Amino acid sequence: MLAILRNPTYARLFSAQLVALLGTGLLTIALGLIAYDIAGGDAGRVLGIALTIKMLAYVGLGPFLTAAVANLPRKTVLIAADLVRAAAALCLPFIETVWQIYLLVFLLQAASATFTPTFQAIIPQIFDDEGEYTRALSLSRLAYDIENLISPVLAGLLLLVVTYSTLFVGTTLGFLASAFLVFGANLPEAVVTQQRRFIDRVTHGSRIYLATPRLRGLLALNMAVSSVGAVMIVNTVVIVRVAYGGGDTKFAMALAAAGGGSMLSALVLPRVLDQLSDRRVMLTGATVSAGLLMLAGLWVLAVGWPVWVVFLLLWFALGAGNSAIQTPTGRLLRRSAEDVDRPALFAAQFALSHACWLLAYPAAGILGAEIGQAATMVLLAFVALSSVLLARRLWVSPPLAPDRV
Repeated sequence: MLAILRNPTYARLFSAQLVALLGTGLLTIALGLIAYDIAGGDAGRVLGIALTIKMLAYVGLGPFLTAAVANLPRKTVLIAADLVRAAAALCLPFIETVWQIYLLVFLLQAASATFTPTFQAIIPQIFDDEGEYTRALSLSRLAYDIENLISPVLAGLLLLVVTYSTLFVGTTLGFLASAFLVFGANLPEAVVTQQRRFIDRVTHGSRIYLATPRLRGLLALNMAVSSVGAVMIVNTVVIVRVAYGGGDTKFAMALAAAGGGSMLSALVLPRVLDQLSDRRVMLTGATVSAGLLMLAGLWVLAVGWPVWVVFLLLWFALGAGNSAIQTPTGRLLRRSAEDVDRPALFAAQFALSHACWLLAYPAAGILGAEIGQAATMVLLAFVALSSVLLARRLWVSPPLAPDRV
């Protein structure tokens, strides 16, 4: 897989992605801790609302921002977005109230809503061979997992000697390093064949997306991913501190367990996808994640929380299942559009998938505070399992040949 890094353009882009994600990982941990300091046991609700605002920026602004910068040089767009994110992150150590968290999260994520779809649409132009592109996707997915694994460890070490507010400085440095690496990359030019009205550019990707059966199935799987993932992202800090009496170190360990599962899944998927269809792999991963979350929630309701090691193994398995859904996504998008339409299609996936998170984040935070963590796990697992069944109906496997899409 690492042979993909011999491509100098992808190597720089991957490095930029990795350092920015490490900074973002520190940001996620620090936000969870500052939310707990400000709101105490209501931290899940505060963090859920903050992440909902993040999703509103993604869903509401993503397609508009992508359309607005469609004719600008990609390098300029990526660097400008990184600089805006760095400036917003630098302000975060000075927040003292909940509303300040919400405002800066919105500004930071509006810039990310410009950066990420532009970044994702470049990668298919770098690799003509689907095998190489699959490995590039796996390595890109692995970057998220490295962030999930290393950021908690790095945060834990830093928290031994500094306060969590200092973690935001690491976030700023990550975005600045990303901008520097993008500046030195030789990026392919965007393919433009015709001018469209602005509103057509905004809706073009979504129209392609919703007209494609396998992508309609992908949308249902996005709901499954967000339902399971919201429990881990929003409620882990409360579960660890209330159910297990843990502090910052145990919180970091739980996030690292989920990241480790996701990393293992991303490492083995290229070989698995050489043998099995995307559909089978993604539906299996979704079924495993949703099923385990349901069983865990029912177990806690009936018996109580499992021992700490079992909890870590559960988070590890949930991370692996969700990664099996997310890693092949780019392959489906690449097959569903030509080069000229891919930025719009990636923007549509970005917006629609985050619309699912927009529903799941507040549900996890609010339900966790109102009805308890175990009941929340059961309800969101039910949503995830229903989404898997819907995906099976929408994304029909060809009757006479293996479904390679």
